[in-house]
Amino acid sequence: MAYDEELANRLREQVQGHTGVTEKAMFGGLAFLIDGNLAVSASSKGGLLLRVDPAQTEELVSAPNAERFVMRGREMDGWLRIDPDGLTTDAELERWVSRGVAYARSLPAK
Repeated sequence: MAYDEELANRLREQVQGHTGVTEKAMFGGLAFLIDGNLAVSASSKGGLLLRVDPAQTEELVSAPNAERFVMRGREMDGWLRIDPDGLTTDAELERWVSRGVAYARSLPAK
């Protein structure tokens, strides 16, 4: 499945005011990086792939439509999947995008 182009456009609108933003095809989706660090991506599996502070993972997965990202059968702290049902409004999307951007900004530039 290809990533959701409409969601990618909504993400683009959300990150356009930030400095250091680049777009890159990653993991079958379209990722938005801040200074070379992945912040958020329109996932090829639908919804978002989101990078967050690993220490906040447990708290964040308690939110509706959020779960740990699974890679090669392993749940990853610091990586979330957000179901499309949790992204229907701009406010919902902005909530997640702002977390991803903030975490990416906290990392050293690549």
